[in-house]
Amino acid sequence: MQKVIELLKAKEMTISTMESCTGGGIVNALTNIPGASDVLKFSAVTYSNEFKIKMGVDSDVIDKYSVYSMETAKEMALNITKFTNSDLGVGITGKLNRADSRNTMGKDNQVFISIYNSNDKSYLDKELLIEPDTRENSKEVIIKEVETLLIDILSRY
Repeated sequence: MQKVIELLKAKEMTISTMESCTGGGIVNALTNIPGASDVLKFSAVTYSNEFKIKMGVDSDVIDKYSVYSMETAKEMALNITKFTNSDLGVGITGKLNRADSRNTMGKDNQVFISIYNSNDKSYLDKELLIEPDTRENSKEVIIKEVETLLIDILSRY
């Protein structure tokens, strides 16, 4: 994430995250880099549907597409960006290595990543199928993918 922090600083941009299955792994990786406080505005770990909705995710989207969907990830990315007035917002949702009896829709080990760019109102979305492994290793795969996507977005400016 060193490159992400450097690019955000150079472009005078800010970032916020709303994470579910990564449990704050993205924000942890960002804050492991000195100077992250210059560009990171806020992060929310919203494991429950209740708190996704409290943070702005439309309950109709969750009801129609499920909490494990690209539509929900996009809502997460958009709403964390609005909530914090950030340039970039990262939304992540998915199932890792366990079934969810309260949210039965969606495939196991399927993760949805959405990054919203408020400057041009665009999304960069990625769906991942994670090989069953430890939760820690699965999170690392997702974090690495988010890092790659962020560098791609920031390199375009």
